[in-house]
Amino acid sequence: MKELSLHVLDIAQNAIQAGAARLTIRLTLETRLLTITMEDDGCGMSEAFLKDVCDPFSTTRTTRQVGMGLPLYKLAAEQAGGSFDIQSRQGEDHGTVVKAAFDTANIDCPPLGDMAETVVTILQGNPELSLVYEYSDETGAKRLSTDEMRQILGDVPLNEPEVLIWAREFLCE
Repeated sequence: MKELSLHVLDIAQNAIQAGAARLTIRLTLETRLLTITMEDDGCGMSEAFLKDVCDPFSTTRTTRQVGMGLPLYKLAAEQAGGSFDIQSRQGEDHGTVVKAAFDTANIDCPPLGDMAETVVTILQGNPELSLVYEYSDETGAKRLSTDEMRQILGDVPLNEPEVLIWAREFLCE
């Protein structure tokens, strides 16, 4: 994947397939370090699977024998002089946290891509998801919460075209 936003979309889809009802995507840019943290309340992973989750031949998919999303994301972070960490638990206190850091000044750092479109795509396909998107840098912060949107909009579905247009514009401001 050539853009970090596509990795975020892939990991969000993994979380949704793992039964997540809540997903938080947090991007923080401090000086030249971009940290992307994704946290979900899905079913989590066993310790054995977690140990091998970045092996391309370790996957829960039944349609094919390889899973390239997390291995490629980890590689992108490490090639950009950053780091990668994943934590997950099964059971009552379950869910997964994926955290990657990228040195944005590194020549191998992939571009961020269109995060507004990524968030809108997640929202469009999963209007029932409790989604929080946060971005912060030296100039300020931006936060979008579907729970807050539902309080304001009432019964209006979050995947209505007018709502998606507003969300995209809000995130692009």
